[in-house]
Amino acid sequence: MKKKRLLRVAAVQLSSQDDKEQNIAKALELIDEAKTLGAGLVVLPEMFNYYGTMGEMVKQAEPVPGPTINALAQSARRNKLYLLCGSILEAAAAKGKGFNASVMIGPGGDIIGIYRKIHLYDIDIPGKVRYKESEKILPGSEIITVNVDGWVVGLAICYDLRFPETFTALHGKGAELILIPSAFSAHTGKDHWEVLLRARAIENQAFVVAPNRLGTSPHNIATYGHSMIIDPWGTVLAQAPDKVCLIHSVLDPGILEEVRKNLPMKREKTASAT
Repeated sequence: MKKKRLLRVAAVQLSSQDDKEQNIAKALELIDEAKTLGAGLVVLPEMFNYYGTMGEMVKQAEPVPGPTINALAQSARRNKLYLLCGSILEAAAAKGKGFNASVMIGPGGDIIGIYRKIHLYDIDIPGKVRYKESEKILPGSEIITVNVDGWVVGLAICYDLRFPETFTALHGKGAELILIPSAFSAHTGKDHWEVLLRARAIENQAFVVAPNRLGTSPHNIATYGHSMIIDPWGTVLAQAPDKVCLIHSVLDPGILEEVRKNLPMKREKTASAT
C-alpha cells in the first residue's frame, strides 16, 4: 500500500434544497474553492444534490453512475483530487425506493467505492414528528473502506454515527480516516453531534471528517450544520460557522501513529460467559 503522507481535506457545508441544478452548481463551486486551498480530498454532505420530502427525494433518485456522479467525476478529474459525493438517492430495482449512497471518486474521475447507508433513521413521536427513511430507502449491508492516497478511509452516513459497532468494523478493516457525510437534525445535533463525532474518533483512534447539512429543509426539518474535522485524540481541528462554506485541515499521519503507539488499544474478543 502507498505510504501515507500529509493530506489536506475539505468538508463542504451546504444548505441543499429542492433544486437539484442549483445544489450541484454550489457544490461544484466549493469544490473548486477547496482545490485552490490545496485540498487533496473533498467531502460533501448527505443528500447534497436534492433535499425535500422522502417521496420527492426518491423521485429524484439516479443510477450510479448517473448525471450527478458524472458531474462530480468531471470536477474530480479537472481538479485532480479525491471527491466523496456525500450521498445521493441511488435508484434501486424496487419500485418507489432507493439507496442512500455515498460514492468515492478518484482523481482520474473513476468510482473507487460505494457505501450504502446501513442504519436508517426511523422516528415516530406522536403529535411531534414522524420521519421514516425505511418507507422509501433500502438499507445497505456492506462495510466499506477505500484507499485515498495511501490512507485507509472508512465510509459511513449520518445516523450510522449512533452505532459504534459500525465504526469498530471499520477499525477492524484498518480505517485511519472516517468520513461521515450527514444531514443531522438540529434538535439532536445541539446535544449529540460533537459528542458522538469525538467519541468515534477517540475510540477508533482515527481522523473523522463530518460535513453536515445546514438549515431548514422544504419539509420543515432543520439540520444542524457545525461540520467538523477531528483528530484521533478527539481534538477538533476545524468547525464550520452557521453558513454555507467549507472547512479544511491538514491530516498528519504522524499524529495517527503517535496516538496509536502511546495508547495501544488492541481489540480482543470477549470470552463468552459460562
